[in-house]
This record gives sequence, C-alpha cells and structure tokens, in this order.
Amino acid sequence: METVTEDRMYKTAIDIAEPSRESLIKVLNERLADMVDLFNQTKYAHWNVKGPDFQQLHELFDNIAERVEESCDLLAERVVTLGGSAAGTTRQSATHSSIGEYDLAAVDGAQHIESLVRQLAKLAASVRKAIKQADGFQDPTTADLFTEVSRALDKDLWFLESHLQAKGKVQE
Repeated sequence: METVTEDRMYKTAIDIAEPSRESLIKVLNERLADMVDLFNQTKYAHWNVKGPDFQQLHELFDNIAERVEESCDLLAERVVTLGGSAAGTTRQSATHSSIGEYDLAAVDGAQHIESLVRQLAKLAASVRKAIKQADGFQDPTTADLFTEVSRALDKDLWFLESHLQAKGKVQE
C-alpha cells in the first residue's frame, strides 16, 4: 500500500508562491487535525450525555458536530486547492491535534458542556492565530476561510456557554 505523505505538493495555477502555499498547507492541516478531533469529541458528548437536559443537549451536540464537520471539509478542500494533501484521518488527527483529550469522566450535561467549552475555546484561539498567519502569507482567501470557521466556533461557544451562564459557571 502506498503511503501519502503530508508534504506531497501538486502543481496549481494559484498565484501564491510555493513556499507560502507549503506554509499555508501546514497551518491548515494543523487546524484540520484539531477540527477532526473536536468533531469526534463532540460526537462523544452527543452519545454519552446523561441527565434531565439529555434530549436538548443530545441534539445541540449533534448540531455542533455537524458544523464542525462542515469546517473540516472547508479546511481540507483548501489544503487540496493549494496543492497539498489533506491530513484528516482519525490517526493523523489524533497524532497532530493540539486541543488535548476530552474529559472522559464527564457524565451529566454540565460536565460535557464545560469540557466542550474548553475544547472549543482552545480551537477558536488557534484559528484566530491562523487568520493572522494566512494574512502574513498574503492569502486573503485562506484568512477568510479561517474567519468563517472562527465565527462558527464562537457561535457554538455562545450556545454552550448560555447553559453555564445561568448557573454562574462560565469559564475564564
């Protein structure tokens, strides 16, 4: 079986210099690893949440997972558009994700929300950094894509934190 490396580059007529494209692909694949990891962690919460708000949270977590999956697709497609290979398998993501492990001891809704808030906040911060990196490589298209992802993550943080704010449990 042939192994595809993350450094494989394909020719493209996009007017971004190859060294910049290589750097952009690296940043995109780093955030893709985080997004795939977050998708799986959100599905974990969706499957395992317990408590009186089960139905509402089960559906909320599934909706968040769908939006995260859409963002995964955006990032992966941009990698390939720039001439790279999207590093988005579960194993690649687990190896390269920077968001850390989910709280596997979480059971009730508040515990899952708190864990997801931590993970989403970490990822949102790294995506905002990626916006600046893409700007630095003179690629407004990738910066715009990261802005779209950031906006979706922030909205999901709002949805989750709204559950905690009523109980005075918002994290700093």
